[in-house]
Amino acid sequence: MTTIDCNSLREVGKTRPVLEHITNKWSILILTVLCTEPARFNEIRRRLDGITHKALADALKRLERNGLVYRKVLPTMPVGVEYSITPLGHSLREPFEALYQWALEHGPTLEAAQKEYDKQEHEEEFVG
Repeated sequence: MTTIDCNSLREVGKTRPVLEHITNKWSILILTVLCTEPARFNEIRRRLDGITHKALADALKRLERNGLVYRKVLPTMPVGVEYSITPLGHSLREPFEALYQWALEHGPTLEAAQKEYDKQEHEEEFVG
């Protein structure tokens, strides 16, 4: 694994577009759902509380375009569609799991920092 030198991200032009595609609001969560087994559209939607039909459809199209998700039309009546993760998408499992664990571990600290910041902002409104 390459060590990142945060002072000289010379490759940012190459990495930024890739990171934008895989780290948007829903991509990580959709890929996490599909990591364990294929799923139909409505099943994914049920598992991702708060996602709209349009947001899920758009995200799945982006993921398919980027080679991270397969879309398979099922020979059923009515026609069904099943989504599964590609080997490329599956290669993100380990970094996503690390990010998920980080979120669980540091989420409360993050929320506390937000509350403290908001409290200071609110106090400054009355002082200024």
